[in-house]
Amino acid sequence: MALHRVAHITIGVPNVADTSAYYADFGLTDLGDGRFATADGGEQLKVVHAARRRLEELSLSADDSDDLGRIGSALDRLEVPFVRESHCLRAVEPGTEVTVTVEVQPRIVQPAAARMPCNAPGRIERTGERAPGVLREGPVRVRRLGHVVLGSTNQEASQRFFTEGLGFKVSDQAPGAAFLRCSTDHHNVLVQQAPISFLHHTSWQVDDVDEVGRGATRMLEGHPERHVWGLGRHQLGSNFFWYLKDPAGNFSEYYSDMDCIVDDQLWTPGIWEDARVALYNWGPPVPPSFLRPEDLAAMMTGAHDAG
Repeated sequence: MALHRVAHITIGVPNVADTSAYYADFGLTDLGDGRFATADGGEQLKVVHAARRRLEELSLSADDSDDLGRIGSALDRLEVPFVRESHCLRAVEPGTEVTVTVEVQPRIVQPAAARMPCNAPGRIERTGERAPGVLREGPVRVRRLGHVVLGSTNQEASQRFFTEGLGFKVSDQAPGAAFLRCSTDHHNVLVQQAPISFLHHTSWQVDDVDEVGRGATRMLEGHPERHVWGLGRHQLGSNFFWYLKDPAGNFSEYYSDMDCIVDDQLWTPGIWEDARVALYNWGPPVPPSFLRPEDLAAMMTGAHDAG
């Protein structure tokens, strides 16, 4: 596979200062000027001003310039305009209105998280001490950016752009949505049919389910309005999740334990007819605001646009 990760995103919001403070609380490292880094992925987020909340740019990593050539040829076949530089290719995906950049970058190697001893029926790994998960006191640190979910006004065209154009693989499909991967993660991009192009959520990896719970609990202290949905476990991707909302209205997800696909021949994509069943295996019921964000109508009518 030519691509190997989601490297960086740029989010446009009307309230840069408030949104930046949120992501510093969320567990990213503040580099200044709206730039943020993760523990393993380096600089992965930039927050800039925009009339309404949206994903401005999605940057992907490729192995070498030959990969850029293959992507350029594929985009030509799709009649999608692009700009090619020596180590970078840039195109605007029409259905989501997102500028997608592919850059030649080295692959990251994540340090392995320490394995936590876990007691289970017939398997005792920890005796005479409390579980490490309840002894943690330090702040939760995000390991890396995992995926983004985008609303597209032309989901089929967006899916072709990512699969036939860039080389993403389909992991699973639900009505009006496709889970797409460019790495060994179950999904790195999800595009879903929507009445307007918008950013639904970004998803950030932490070590385990304890960090999902600890991170969300801390984010909600004094800020109950940040809660969206969780704790639960997704059906597609299998990951634990908890969704929160930033001050601009974008959802952000803590996740851990995502399905890993290293051999395409050993994975059979599924087609899930009931989107709600596909969304979660257990947890609280899906809130209506998750399926249709509360500001969607306002964005459609331009109520959030400046001037």
